[in-house]
Amino acid sequence: MLHYMEQAKRSAPSDDGNELTFANVSRRNLLQAGTAGFAVAAFANPAEAFIKYPVGGTAMPNGLKYDPKIFVSIDPDGTVNIIAHRSEMGTGSRTSLPMVLADEMGADWARVKIIQAEGDEPKYGNQDTDGSRSMRHHIQSMRQMGASVRHMLASAAAKKWGVEPSAVKVGVHEVTSGSNKAGFGDLAADAMSLEVPKFEDLSFRSEKDFRYIGKGNVPMVDLHDITTGKAIYGADVMLPGMKVAVIARPPAVGEEPAKVDDSAAKAVPGVISVESLPITVMPAKFSPLGGIAVIAEHTAAAIKGRDALKIEWKKGPHSNYNSAAFTAEMRKTAAEPGKVLRKEGDMAGAMKDASKTFAREYSQAHMAHAMMEPPVAVADVKADSAEIWAPVQSPFGARQDIAKALNIPIEKVKVNVTLLGGGFGRKSKCDYAIEAALLSQKTKQPVKVQWTREDDIKHSFYHTTSVERIEVGLDDAGKVNAMRFNSVAPSILTTFAPDSGHQFFIENGMGHVDMPFQVPNLSIENGKAMAHTRIGWFRAVSNIPRAWAVQSFASELAHELGKDEKDMLLELIGSDRKLEPAAQGFPKDFWDYGETYAEYPIDTARLKNVLNLAAEKAGWGKTLPKGEGLGLAVHRSFVTYVASAVRVKIVDGKIRVPEVHQAIDCGYAANPERIRSQMEGAAVMGMTLALYSGVTFENGAAQQGNFDTYEMVRSDNFPETVHTHIVENPFSVHASGVGEPGVPPIPPAIANAVFNATGKRLRDLPFGDEI
Repeated sequence: MLHYMEQAKRSAPSDDGNELTFANVSRRNLLQAGTAGFAVAAFANPAEAFIKYPVGGTAMPNGLKYDPKIFVSIDPDGTVNIIAHRSEMGTGSRTSLPMVLADEMGADWARVKIIQAEGDEPKYGNQDTDGSRSMRHHIQSMRQMGASVRHMLASAAAKKWGVEPSAVKVGVHEVTSGSNKAGFGDLAADAMSLEVPKFEDLSFRSEKDFRYIGKGNVPMVDLHDITTGKAIYGADVMLPGMKVAVIARPPAVGEEPAKVDDSAAKAVPGVISVESLPITVMPAKFSPLGGIAVIAEHTAAAIKGRDALKIEWKKGPHSNYNSAAFTAEMRKTAAEPGKVLRKEGDMAGAMKDASKTFAREYSQAHMAHAMMEPPVAVADVKADSAEIWAPVQSPFGARQDIAKALNIPIEKVKVNVTLLGGGFGRKSKCDYAIEAALLSQKTKQPVKVQWTREDDIKHSFYHTTSVERIEVGLDDAGKVNAMRFNSVAPSILTTFAPDSGHQFFIENGMGHVDMPFQVPNLSIENGKAMAHTRIGWFRAVSNIPRAWAVQSFASELAHELGKDEKDMLLELIGSDRKLEPAAQGFPKDFWDYGETYAEYPIDTARLKNVLNLAAEKAGWGKTLPKGEGLGLAVHRSFVTYVASAVRVKIVDGKIRVPEVHQAIDCGYAANPERIRSQMEGAAVMGMTLALYSGVTFENGAAQQGNFDTYEMVRSDNFPETVHTHIVENPFSVHASGVGEPGVPPIPPAIANAVFNATGKRLRDLPFGDEI
């Protein structure tokens, strides 16, 4: 492992305790070497030295970058410009990552300006803003770049003043030595011309010297503009001569227009032309569905023109898809033995010898992301170049796909990233940006493709539907001695490759093969289910149905055995231990969210800790008024541990959620303000998924279209108070995911609370708000 120089030592602190002093380097060596080999005293003692640890970001496409000259520039007036290379959709990555760099650098946050990066991974490193990995993957690189700039500024000051390095101090946005003082802007040109120091020659701030990291005192950089309507989202982009397109897409995936009458559409005032886009069938990655586009002077004319189209659609390979029949088929499959993914002991034998068996099934409908901002993109395609403006989670991936679709070299394509009005994984798929690019190329003018809410819900990359079946065998003492867990669901992989009917290793690693219960005889299985619509990433992905099943089952088992629910969960989780994948029958391709398992093991002590914390804070065990109930659930996802304790209240036959307690252990909490925000948002989204979110299909077509049929929690029924309890960890406990882990425990916690309030058990998502 990389390490710090042993000579590092604390300097005498300044009044604000935030100055850094150089040590053990002569002025002559400094002048000869620039910043290469330049040793600087650390804020911390050697024992507290920050040591690099491996993260999954290095294995992502284009990996991580550590060059501060790419990410930082300083204006003569001292303004520090920091590149935000991740997309912003409310998670705060556009704030949090630059905040880490600024704090390590010594910048005053009030004098920091954030610049959004375009899609350019060879320059900035991986930009896929998904998987709850922005802080997890990039906190170290941000700190390293901040430390590098700080050292370069100090080096420039020492040269300028001709002083011994030990006399140079770096404070907040200024460098001093005796009576000499210079702001960052005064030293910027000289500092940024120096060689970037090597990692082993850097020193890092001690945690107690952080001004922003871990404090929760930095608001989102775009908060003011968002709340005052000044923020620029995809739909806000306007170009000279730009036209607007709205597209009639096939009702079922793969259906083609057999006959099109566009005469009425062309007669609509403001309509310019009607264009066709090629139909695609699965697997087609993120290619557009195809269809008939109406291009107009403005959005209203485009929508009215599309409504006037008369299209007869030819049936395709998925036109017979019906949700009810498909769910029944999945239930049948779940009851039969599936493909064994993980095996411990002799499950079949233990089941045969069990004193009692207990089994339950849990289902979940397809779900749509339903971001507040539907997909939208603007494209300006010339003869040999293209420029795109879009709210995309993967700007470089979009750039690659757009270049391929246009048959233009990728170097000639530029993707500008706007703010995202929600993403949840939907905007990792750039089909809407490809649509805009193709129509701009075809019509030789700038085009904005605007999706309506109905477009978004009827033509999404849906969260998969599923049936999860769990059955256990109990011994004479009522202990679980055997368990079979069969998960049946269409796979995301069908978006990219021919359908095998089975889920793949990434989905398997989301609360399925990594299920942490300590059961001696265990079989984790996957039944076959073919996809009949586009399946895509969704916030928390397959963790939602797995947590729904496992945590609901634990509650049901507790009731069956007359045990306390929390005690039942703790009993099932078992002893404090770190699971050993090889020794416990995990598949060889076990996926730990892309991380090195040794760095991010499954730790049952941390899992039990958040469960106990949430239960304690919620008052578990106290008697509640009639019609109220408290429910628990706990789940590990994205290498983070979250427990939810939800109190429900039945009012006039409707489910209300007056209070939620979220306990989260996400390793080092770099930005508590955003963590609290994400846990609050997760409670709201989790309640939506539990009560309302369900897309059903008839004849291959989605039956829901707007918020009247695909409902969301509203101001008259939402989690009224959400308490977030963050487990405090030092920096040595690696930062882990935050954006998604808060969602999976919420639906089962609500359902368990409803049972405790009413005695009614809920096993199918969504289950509605009426009891």
